Amino acid sequence: MSDLLDLSGRVALVTGGSRGLGREMCLAFAEHGASVVVASRKANACHDLATEITEITGQRAIGVGCHVGHWDECDTLVETVYDVFGRCDVLVNNAGMSPLYPDLSSVSEDLFDKVIGVNLKGPFRLSALIGTRMQAGDGGSIINVSSTASVSPTSNELTYGAAKAGLNALTLGLARSFGPTVRANGIMPGPFLTDISKAWDLEAFAERARTSIPLERGGQPGEIVGAALYLASDASSYTTGAIIKIDGGSAYTPG
Repeated sequence: MSDLLDLSGRVALVTGGSRGLGREMCLAFAEHGASVVVASRKANACHDLATEITEITGQRAIGVGCHVGHWDECDTLVETVYDVFGRCDVLVNNAGMSPLYPDLSSVSEDLFDKVIGVNLKGPFRLSALIGTRMQAGDGGSIINVSSTASVSPTSNELTYGAAKAGLNALTLGLARSFGPTVRANGIMPGPFLTDISKAWDLEAFAERARTSIPLERGGQPGEIVGAALYLASDASSYTTGAIIKIDGGSAYTPG
């Protein structure tokens, strides 16, 4: 199994990679032999994590500032990856945003466009550019990080859920478009206790979790790693078009 999960010689790009689930995936990929590109809107945070990755694992890592909702920045990110490493074997579209709003009628056109831009428009552009290069080269793996909001949205995350539902559809279309040498799959997380959860009422969340989540808790960031490594590596060589739900059972619809 360790051989199947070996990423030696491969290059992984993770958007939204400087914190939360993205950070865990960046570290895991490097620990399994990959060179890593950490991308997010905050360039300094990306550079800091890239330095930490190299210090911990000895693998080469770089940080690149990129707002994936802006296609010109996506284009620059792709060119940077290929200029520095000459290849990209794993693309993780992890960047996301879900701003709060008081009610649906208060969602402005600007907010709607930003949510769609980061959660769907950016992943489409990066996948189109990198997937095409992967297909022309040695193949690769595209991993889209969705959300259980895509199949079970609440009124507080409706725009976000709609964008992630589009990402699920995009995942299936990419699998068909870039096969057989490029695999495209999704990870569908439920509630994870990342830095974002610091803004939650954790006592109220824990109480709800005991009655609404079969595992009775939120996920720990490191619990995303197994699925990410599986989809990035040869362990998933016959897996494409799949969306793996990792949510403690919180969303009861198939996924």
